[in-house]
Amino acid sequence: MSETARSDAPASPNFSRSEVFTWSAALVTLAAAAVVTGAGAGSIPRFVAAGLALAALAAVIGQAIDHLGERLGAGATGLLQSTLGNLPEFFVALFALHRGLTGVVQAALVGSVLGNAVLVLGCAFIAGGVKHGTQSFDPEQPRLYSSLLLLVVAALLVPTLAHKLHTPAEPHAAALSDVCAVALLVVYVLSIPFWLRKTSGDASSRPEGGGRADGRRTWPVSASVVVLAVASAGAALASDWFVEPLKAATASIGISQTFTGLVIVAIASNAVEHAVGVRFALKAKPEYAISTILSSPLQVALLLTPILVLISPALGPAHLTLVFPALLVAALGISALVVAVVVYDGEYTWLEGAALVGLYVIIAASFWWG
Repeated sequence: MSETARSDAPASPNFSRSEVFTWSAALVTLAAAAVVTGAGAGSIPRFVAAGLALAALAAVIGQAIDHLGERLGAGATGLLQSTLGNLPEFFVALFALHRGLTGVVQAALVGSVLGNAVLVLGCAFIAGGVKHGTQSFDPEQPRLYSSLLLLVVAALLVPTLAHKLHTPAEPHAAALSDVCAVALLVVYVLSIPFWLRKTSGDASSRPEGGGRADGRRTWPVSASVVVLAVASAGAALASDWFVEPLKAATASIGISQTFTGLVIVAIASNAVEHAVGVRFALKAKPEYAISTILSSPLQVALLLTPILVLISPALGPAHLTLVFPALLVAALGISALVVAVVVYDGEYTWLEGAALVGLYVIIAASFWWG
């Protein structure tokens, strides 16, 4: 074959060792979870095995989305990453609602917001700050994210206060939650252009020819879609296996279901953003890191939560409402205020990251007993 013919042929994707390792880990952990579940093992081994499989599959989903969004800007990449990256959490919530575990779902939804906006952002700030020193970034989008996060807190606070203060709306918690859910969905649709605003400007900095900044070639779209579809199907199976023994496993371990939802479920099902956001920070790409990390909790709050509220009557015995435990709403409000202050000046240090991680530990500890 001539040199010209070889140069015109479509290049095959160059898979990295880390990508192959992640796929292998996902296959091994999914197979292990299937064996443990099929053998009828105890609740703790089934819970742990399914949780590991869910986290590994979430990482594979993240790889596929990363390649799909490679030619996009920071805003569009973060939007794609956070929307499809929340598929594992969506599956977990579906199966939990089907089993009537509304408290776990509420805690997991808040935990997903806190885990990304506080824990993962803090880890990214530590990683980027230690390696590169004080990092500066364009504060426009982070300010928008923090403002929308405060709006979400208000949307959760109103139904909760209506219930706790015994207002005339108290008996209509389900209807009020549906109204709030629709309002949040409208805000989500209206916010999409703001997330995509910087795409054209950032796309110009991408390497030409489908390459990546690290020298590896971007996967073909078809390969990314196939990997995403297969990993999502596996995540759906792992989610069912993860939720089924949840009550018995948490009782045996001695931790509350609220802590399980807030910390364990949220971290396991959001492994995508955990890895991607920190990786961007290590590469001295603070805009991409913050966009990926903060857009995910907003996707959970503005898209995933309203959808679950609206479809919950068809899934299980109880209607998921936005009447959350007061401490969950308070923790969410405190975190939203802290994030708004941290990103407002357009720069971060590792010390700010350490403070965010410390705040997350304090919040998580307060729910250890329920």
